[in-house]
Amino acid sequence: MGNTVGSLTKQEKDVITGSILGDGYLRIVPGRKNALFEINSSIKEKDYIDWKFQILRRIILTPPRQRKGKGNRIAYRFSTQQHPDLTKIYRMFYCNQIKIVPDIKLNPLVMAVWFMDDGSKTYKTHYINTQGFDRFNQEKLIGMLKKQYDVDSTLNKDKIYYRVRIRTASAKKFRKIIRLHVISSMKYKLGETP
Repeated sequence: MGNTVGSLTKQEKDVITGSILGDGYLRIVPGRKNALFEINSSIKEKDYIDWKFQILRRIILTPPRQRKGKGNRIAYRFSTQQHPDLTKIYRMFYCNQIKIVPDIKLNPLVMAVWFMDDGSKTYKTHYINTQGFDRFNQEKLIGMLKKQYDVDSTLNKDKIYYRVRIRTASAKKFRKIIRLHVISSMKYKLGETP
């Protein structure tokens, strides 16, 4: 990496944090000192992944690329360079290589990225697909939404796993918090047209 990249900016950290709550992940390559950040999504989310790439391009050597996934899936992915700030975030979000929810401040950009990664629209409100977290960490996310933004949410069973459901009475407030940061191609998750 050399000395060309200093500390991560607040925007870079926020996009990475929101992504870690969602579909992104950090890892440390065996034998290496620092963590790197990876995104592996569907080609259908190309505009969104390109948006993340533009924000993080300072720490990325190779732009996003298509790759054949399982079955007919076409993946669209990128990874960053290793970075000491990513290692700090890794230590917060991973315990024995399992993703957890640390005590963090959710700001509107973090929440918007988390929602764009894992959110969906339902009849009158929204789900956030948090099935990758255990019950304790899902309850922690619910507590953080309530304490930090007075957004009421609950756990909703999706087949055999649980996910966060924003209570209908808080849906409008939740949308207002994140709306300015939701990019055009993801507005459908808010129930809006681009």
